[in-house]
Amino acid sequence: MFMNLAGLKMILPSTPDDMKGLLIAAIRDDTPILSFESSRLMGLRGEIPGEEYIVPLGKADIKREEDAVTVVAVAWMVHKALAAAEALAKEGISIAVIDPRTLVPMDVATIRASVRKTGRLVVAAEAGPTASAAAELCGVVTEDPATFRALKAPVKRVCGLQVPIPYSPQLERHVFPDRAKSAGWT
Repeated sequence: MFMNLAGLKMILPSTPDDMKGLLIAAIRDDTPILSFESSRLMGLRGEIPGEEYIVPLGKADIKREEDAVTVVAVAWMVHKALAAAEALAKEGISIAVIDPRTLVPMDVATIRASVRKTGRLVVAAEAGPTASAAAELCGVVTEDPATFRALKAPVKRVCGLQVPIPYSPQLERHVFPDRAKSAGWT
């Protein structure tokens, strides 16, 4: 919803060190920036360097560089995508995983380059698929003629259900995608 507002930037980190680096970048930027955090990441632990550093806005993080399928995953889904990639690697399927880290500006060049290499795209996000970051990611890939021609299969979105996110953890687990109930991971 906020991606539509002109002049507004958005960060959506998936790790504690990205959160620190992106927040420092946001503080130093002259434009308004929204920071979104997945509630599922609140308990995540990770190494955070003590020195000051900046994670550049608009620069995706290539978590795995492979050649069979590109998975662009957002926030919590980065961790799910990496787990799926590890499981599929044991079966000989190489999955590239990209974390955009910022939705506005988005590192479209990195995403398109990976899709041109693999010929396949799966977008994973907790939000519903309609008018979402997942929809935008699919759009920026398919609107580029060279990337579109490189596609060997239809683009797939693995998203949460198109419902309000419930407060109850049991209901929340039902809303969000996971490998057990999603054909999109295999």
